[in-house]
Amino acid sequence: MANKNGPDGTGETGRGKQHEAGIRDDELERRRRELEASLASRRADRLEGKDEAKAATGYGQALKLSSEFIAGVVVGVGLGWIIDRLAGTAPWGLIVGLLLGFGAGILNVLRSAGLAPQFGQGGEPREPKE
Repeated sequence: MANKNGPDGTGETGRGKQHEAGIRDDELERRRRELEASLASRRADRLEGKDEAKAATGYGQALKLSSEFIAGVVVGVGLGWIIDRLAGTAPWGLIVGLLLGFGAGILNVLRSAGLAPQFGQGGEPREPKE
């Protein structure tokens, strides 16, 4: 009886392994092309839906600016309240903190919108994004 095992004793000849590797390479290449085609069609969809993307960007910008303002006011009020509790100056610390927080919130909004210079930039405001 002849031994049908290949040189490594696995039952497959070297040619069979090369053939399987070629089939796997072809399969991988086909999958890669399908993935590229799928990604290309999705990119085209994104470019076509620019108006929707601008609306979403506008909502994001509005949320960012409003949170900048609210954060400034909340921090100012919180610090004023803490000063009132520690120094016993109620309600003056809270009032001053509210006013300072309001001013800081306005400044934060202007900086985020690009209408006021960032701290340390030499007084030059950046160009607003369109």
